[in-house]
Amino acid sequence: MTQGGQGVQGGRGVQGGRGSGRGKSRDPKSRDPKTRDKATDPARRVALDVLRAVRRDDAYANLLLPRLLRERGLDRRDKALATELTYGTARTAGLLDLIIASAAGRAISEIDGDLLDVLRLGSYQLLRTRIGSHAAVSTSVDLVRAEHGMGQAGFVNAVLRKVSQRDEQMWIDVVAPSMADDIVGHLAVTYAHPRWIAEVFAESLGSIGELQAALAADDQRPIVHLVARPGQITAEELALISGGEEGRLSPYCVYLPEGDPGSLDAVRDGFAGVQDEGSQLVALALTRADVGEDAGRWLDLCAGPGGKAALLGSLADLDGAGLDAVEVSEHRAKLIENIVDGLPVTVHIADGRDSGLEPGFDRILVDAPCSGLGSLRRRPEARWRRTPEEVPELVELQTQLLTEAMRLVRPGGVVVYSTCSPHPAETTGVVAAVLDAVDGAEQLDARPLVAGDAVEPASLGSGPHVQLWPHRQDTDAMFMAVLRKPVTH
Repeated sequence: MTQGGQGVQGGRGVQGGRGSGRGKSRDPKSRDPKTRDKATDPARRVALDVLRAVRRDDAYANLLLPRLLRERGLDRRDKALATELTYGTARTAGLLDLIIASAAGRAISEIDGDLLDVLRLGSYQLLRTRIGSHAAVSTSVDLVRAEHGMGQAGFVNAVLRKVSQRDEQMWIDVVAPSMADDIVGHLAVTYAHPRWIAEVFAESLGSIGELQAALAADDQRPIVHLVARPGQITAEELALISGGEEGRLSPYCVYLPEGDPGSLDAVRDGFAGVQDEGSQLVALALTRADVGEDAGRWLDLCAGPGGKAALLGSLADLDGAGLDAVEVSEHRAKLIENIVDGLPVTVHIADGRDSGLEPGFDRILVDAPCSGLGSLRRRPEARWRRTPEEVPELVELQTQLLTEAMRLVRPGGVVVYSTCSPHPAETTGVVAAVLDAVDGAEQLDARPLVAGDAVEPASLGSGPHVQLWPHRQDTDAMFMAVLRKPVTH
């Protein structure tokens, strides 16, 4: 989309369709690295390297950035700047691309990928930070000049100067559909979401006002949520040693407004972990459900990456129960084993649809693989990677996993089905299909199991399922439903 604005003249920066894909780009090592490093500041260099890895290699920003910050020894101020620039640019890439295309007068696919990374980084500084225009433009030009020379630097300079002539709202007026003609499309551009995701949110929420609130919340960088593992440390103790605040919904949650959670002794020693409060509530709902006499056989059927297994394992240890954790990936299974070391958890490397386990479990969690649309604020680049075409295959997998869980649970036992997605096809659609297929199965009201003593169940919607949202509960948009297998006579 290139409506509005005059294009930048000349052919510099055009690379014949290489665009923003992962095609072969100029190798930064072709220039003297000493010259390159002296010409650019460390914070922007880290941010650019992460953004480039995200584009070229499908890297995850939230995994790569902490490692680069440690390796390069940035001071606190530069760490904060690199973090803001990396996550902010990755989160808003689609909006930035519309603006860059309009300013450059050419399609994004016609701009060299390496230059596009710099243009995104510079545009984000111009539009969404208090960094001065001169600094945002000049540091971006320095990044390009150090790798590509003056010609390409001139192209970047011209485009960014064009971007700097309008603020973000003025650019949205240029590149977004009008509110009158296409309100969902307008909000999608305004809050940097692909249109199809905004449409999914609108279908799930049912009102434009809530859609705007949800997209706005998703467009903000969230604070870190810690989990205090029961029996090892309390939330009160974790809040004291971390400088955080106890959570509102989960009795094990601590909010950490700033700082690196990996630097905390409690996290390094395994007494605590990083886990969104919504995910904690899913695990708690499983343990709070009434199953009659609990024989202590619990199952996490899709256990990777291990956060819920660690919380369930800690609670099982206190209750004298045992947890089986199933993970199809050998690598992820080993990570789970490390996390649950010392807890009554047995890790199985198997496909959850055919685990080889014997039926008779009291409690089963199916935290199914999903589109992840509910955690976009924590995975900034994910919104631009996901496509609607991926959903039907995921729904088939989710249905198979939940069906198998209903086979493995004992009569009178419960299954908690959860996804980090508000997509109706992945949530209520899957639950309805399985309920229709399992004679006598019933869906329990999940709201009291999620609310606990913290909130009124009515505040969690009309039930029987629970759909959390960033703009409502300040959690990831977790969905959960609780199913009971009928008791046969």
